[in-house]
Amino acid sequence: MKQLMFEDDVQFWFETLRLFGHAAYGGSDFGEVLAAASAVPAGDYDSWHDAYRALADRLYAEAADAGPVTARDLLLRASTYYFSSEFFLHGDPADPRIAAAYDRSVECFRRAGVAEPVEILYEGTVLRGYFYRAPGTGPKPLLIMHNGFDGSAEELHYMGAAAGVERGYHVLTFDGPGQPSAVRREKLVFRPDWEHVVTPVVDFALALDGVDPARIALLGVSLGGMLAPRAAAFESRLAAVVAVDGVYDAGAAVTSALPWSREEIARRAQAEHDEEFDALLAAGRQASPTLRWACDHGRYVLGAATDREFVARYLEYTLDGGVAEKITCPVLVCEAADDLFFGGTQETEPRRLYAHLEAPKTLLTFTAEEGADAHCHVGAQRLAAGRIYDWLDRTL
Repeated sequence: MKQLMFEDDVQFWFETLRLFGHAAYGGSDFGEVLAAASAVPAGDYDSWHDAYRALADRLYAEAADAGPVTARDLLLRASTYYFSSEFFLHGDPADPRIAAAYDRSVECFRRAGVAEPVEILYEGTVLRGYFYRAPGTGPKPLLIMHNGFDGSAEELHYMGAAAGVERGYHVLTFDGPGQPSAVRREKLVFRPDWEHVVTPVVDFALALDGVDPARIALLGVSLGGMLAPRAAAFESRLAAVVAVDGVYDAGAAVTSALPWSREEIARRAQAEHDEEFDALLAAGRQASPTLRWACDHGRYVLGAATDREFVARYLEYTLDGGVAEKITCPVLVCEAADDLFFGGTQETEPRRLYAHLEAPKTLLTFTAEEGADAHCHVGAQRLAAGRIYDWLDRTL
């Protein structure tokens, strides 16, 4: 999609488009986002925080005196804007603005009352999420959803959970390690062996009333497009898996921009010292708004002390070595025609994943003509949800 704002900062533009897209299911209002974004200079993280924090605070205050439906709508949008306000602050995890905005985001979402909060037992602690119960009686299919590198369980309401309930699906969303509630409250950072995360979630799902155990599907968004297939390779109780968008090797987003082989990058990233690599990453930060943000956030959610350590850990997120070939359930691989993070090469990450699958598989490409060519189709969320659920209907 043509970049309409933040001409020199593609990362700010993508996050703005993401906010625009949430309007499809009540997570934003176009004019509100446009007004806030227009007040933010490109690359200014503090101004971004201040603009969206002020917008969220205004809606939060208005909800106190609103009728029930109006209050729900105001709280959902406030939840989105609070979360967005702290999105670019993770270079300093001790920044008090992060917890203040995130906690208010979750409060607003829960007060909106659109889903039942749940806690899933996980390795001596809990993973937090939400259960959406479809109307009617009798066993129904269940879609388990998780986000990726930087999204939340709350955001999934607009990226497929609300759409599932409309179509007669129960939906279970959750934050896994490295994702907002887990990293903020339990200090759990990402892990590549995602099957150890999904298996207790499936255990939890099977204990829910009205879930058809033969029709449980898993959907992962963004980095979740690698994590969900990884889990499906080892979790046999899944009837289908959806990768939005497909990722075979997450590290390709980094290695494709560096002048060495993947093996050399891994060796240098793990070295005790490498001043040349450090200098290259520092220069990349100055040149690329996306790399600047990714390194800040990546250190936070992977538990890395330096940018180079973040790269070393991120290279572990791959389906190489025969993992993709282990999947036996049907797989839907979604692809964005102009993906900011996992496109730009002749063989995109979704197509790499698709080529390695030996299970029944479908590749679904979203295009610029549809307004859906951005990463995870954030600009066309109703279109994407419709096609994904239609595939699930046919598959399950």
